[in-house]
Amino acid sequence: MGENVISGYLPILIYIAIVVALGVAMLIGSELLGRLAGRRYPTSEKESTYECGMVPIKDARHRFDVRFYLVAVLFILFDIEVVFMYPWAVLFNKFNPVIFGFVEMVIFIVILLVGYAYIWRKGALNWR
Repeated sequence: MGENVISGYLPILIYIAIVVALGVAMLIGSELLGRLAGRRYPTSEKESTYECGMVPIKDARHRFDVRFYLVAVLFILFDIEVVFMYPWAVLFNKFNPVIFGFVEMVIFIVILLVGYAYIWRKGALNWR
């Protein structure tokens, strides 16, 4: 029985070995090509941060406004909640009775709307 279990995982282990070997080979190859190209001459332009071709105007370590994080968390929260609608839609016809599944989703959407109204009322979406 032990042989069957190991043979089942053999393709996965080979895949992991190949991925690790390729990753190490790319890192070593990058370093070797960099050394073969000659000396590295650091300049202020080479060491500056790259922002889509725009000239950096501040240090990259400045503090961000908490609203950026708040909007990101709210987006993730509501985005993940919407993902729960997909399995419900796939299994909708299997609910017995079907009205139970419909009422269940209406309650779910009402809870989401209450949460949305709450954050809107608190001003979490205002960018003043």
